Amino acid sequence: MYIVFEGTVGTGKSTQARRLAEFLKSRGKDVLLTREPGGSEIADSVRKLVQGTKFSEHMEPVCEAYLYAASRAQTLRKVVMPALDKGFIVIADRSYITSMAYQGFARGLTFERILEINDPAVVIRPDAVLYMSLPPKTGLERTHDQAGDKFEREDVAFFDKVQEGYRQLSLRKDLCGAWINIDATGSKDQVFSRIYKELSGILRL
Repeated sequence: MYIVFEGTVGTGKSTQARRLAEFLKSRGKDVLLTREPGGSEIADSVRKLVQGTKFSEHMEPVCEAYLYAASRAQTLRKVVMPALDKGFIVIADRSYITSMAYQGFARGLTFERILEINDPAVVIRPDAVLYMSLPPKTGLERTHDQAGDKFEREDVAFFDKVQEGYRQLSLRKDLCGAWINIDATGSKDQVFSRIYKELSGILRL
């Protein structure tokens, strides 16, 4: 089972992905927690380059998209696929769907262009997409990594576009498969209970 968490910044997806992994391990499941971009030495280096490095020039959206695809190609082949082959449940913080919402819609490259760029990289698609739903303004108020993630320096208008990109993607089953909306408001415990309710049947908990 390959499960990915998606959403704009500050939705708590990283926290909930980690909590789900810990919970499943406590139930005796073999679980791998990873993230995009990142998850391996090479992929983490790409993450630092594209998100945490300040350049004097503007990074073009198409450059951004190719860098993320390169990181994804490495992680899926070296981390995700080997774990799935061993029978693990893989939980990922983001996927190629992020690139479609961010670079494809918010940056204006289109979904089709992102799919074209990612075609050689994406060797497997998620079994379930957990979309953490939260107003972008609220998410930005929660963020705390503005120095290490350039996207957290974007304004609300940008994330409104990202959210609309996700909304359109949620209707495209041909692109994303099983899409589950999770209300990300409230306490961490409340959000996790919603996630558990949605996944209990799928994961036979």
